[in-house]
Amino acid sequence: MTVLPDDGLSLAAEFPDATHEQWQRLVEGVLRKSGKEVSGAAAEDALSTTLEDGLRTRPLYTARDSAPDPGLPGFAPYLRGGRPEGNTAGGWDVRQRHAALADGAVLADLENGVTSLWLLVGRGGIPVSDLPRALDGVYLDLAPVVLDAGLDVEAAAAELLRLYEEKGVDPKAVRGNLGADPLGHEARTGTPQDFGPVAALAARCAEQYPGLRTLTVDALPYHEAGGSAAQELGASLATGVAYLRELTEAGLTVAAACARLEFRYAATADQFLTIAKLRAARRLWARVAEVSGAPGAGAQVQHVVTSPVMMTRRDPWVNMLRTTVATLAAGVGGADSVTVLPFDHALGLPDAFARRIARNTSTILVEESHLGRVIDPAGGSWYVERLTDELAEAAWAYFRSIERDGGQAAVLRSGRIRTDLATTWAERSKKLAKRREPITGVSEFPLLSEKPVEREPAPEPPSGGLPRVRRDEAYEALRARSDAHLAATGSRPRIFLATLGSAAEYTARSTFAANLFQAGGIEPVSEGRFEDSGATEAVLCSSDALYAEQAAQAAESLRAAGARHVFLAGRPADHSGIDAYLFAGCDAVAVLSATLDRMGVS
Repeated sequence: MTVLPDDGLSLAAEFPDATHEQWQRLVEGVLRKSGKEVSGAAAEDALSTTLEDGLRTRPLYTARDSAPDPGLPGFAPYLRGGRPEGNTAGGWDVRQRHAALADGAVLADLENGVTSLWLLVGRGGIPVSDLPRALDGVYLDLAPVVLDAGLDVEAAAAELLRLYEEKGVDPKAVRGNLGADPLGHEARTGTPQDFGPVAALAARCAEQYPGLRTLTVDALPYHEAGGSAAQELGASLATGVAYLRELTEAGLTVAAACARLEFRYAATADQFLTIAKLRAARRLWARVAEVSGAPGAGAQVQHVVTSPVMMTRRDPWVNMLRTTVATLAAGVGGADSVTVLPFDHALGLPDAFARRIARNTSTILVEESHLGRVIDPAGGSWYVERLTDELAEAAWAYFRSIERDGGQAAVLRSGRIRTDLATTWAERSKKLAKRREPITGVSEFPLLSEKPVEREPAPEPPSGGLPRVRRDEAYEALRARSDAHLAATGSRPRIFLATLGSAAEYTARSTFAANLFQAGGIEPVSEGRFEDSGATEAVLCSSDALYAEQAAQAAESLRAAGARHVFLAGRPADHSGIDAYLFAGCDAVAVLSATLDRMGVS
């Protein structure tokens, strides 16, 4: 903030305020230089970015981009945080995930920055009978435990509560979550789960363990099936409302039922959308609590997990960057607990190094960057406030559509939500295929010579319900074909880069072409003659001016040398002898798949 001198002199006092219209005219001039003749609002629209859920990010936000009053931290509508103090006391809760027993891993985490444990228990995880071993040496009065046990929730909860009693932990000091999530389990497996035992657990916890939550409203199944931010929020609201109905029917008050719930969301490397999503989630749940008759119980408790969808198997080291941005967004967005998935999560069980990097990501942001010292640091940003409001409106509309169709259980069983998520993922897949949404290390800047990172296999996750998607899946399939060809023949499929003119004329397009083909596991060769390259196809790379002069002749020469297919790196034009064009925005997955087919790479 600029502090004015005592005489009140402002250096900007003699300058008139710029208007929005003046800015638009300047934008028109810049766009005109790039060949776009647009004016007024159309000029601003040309610089806008379309997001999922019908949202648009505009290039400029000002005070006229109003949004509802966000309120204050710790007060309804809780948009700015569920607690007045936010995370200023010691940062967010650092929650590490464990899906299998590993000697010393749990204690190593707790001794080095982790503050709570998320244990996958039962089928596909740590056996319920091994829960005492997993928690051996853990001070259960200090470290909250969160279970994820699916159909085994009754047995796992009984064992955990027995351990609390055995170790003499004061019931009022117990913190954590038993992790029951019947609708989340059904979304994962397609198998309904009886809510009766869960309601009984909730009633017991409300009476004996007031700080121990019973249910997790897990939105990850919808995120991992390809859902948008609004769909993830809408499905979580519908699930939360379904649980409120069940719990109140079992005898709990609305306030007591709300106190039994914790919400789990995904944080992606889309920093601002993640921040807006967490803020919108709190506002929406506060509205649910308000209309349910318990406005004071609407402070949503959020557990945020870095997105499994964004994690890649190739060049997994880049996942550290993705999870760092996602963790920053989760912290700025006001998450109560954050789980950073290890960079090798997509490959199997993480090793000690990966777990250390995961927990240190939060430690650095909290202890060195002091990210928790400011409550809702994005609050007041015209962009963030407007994005939060627009996302909340879209999510509320989706939630109401689920309620109109009978609620979350009904849309799961009818297949409607599967169809909704598949439609969203199909649209996103097009952007991934065209590299409009680039994946560093996979669709952009791949390294064919990288040594694969190998890990022990992780337990098979629950299946039979909604699918699990990954951003890299189409490119991973192409790279797998190339790897199989390498194993069978000793070399990767190759393509020859035929450069025309000087380095200044061809480098940009030869680099573009090499990058594109390596994304599909095809090795580019640029040295020597085509006949000696071992390739059966070629790409012409140069400037538009040289294409006009030499492309046809160069293509003819390549065919005479044995090239079966000739690409040209550049926008489509009328050049004879060219079979296909490579340009920014072309369907890279389709190009690469067809190329591998022609090369006989199965």
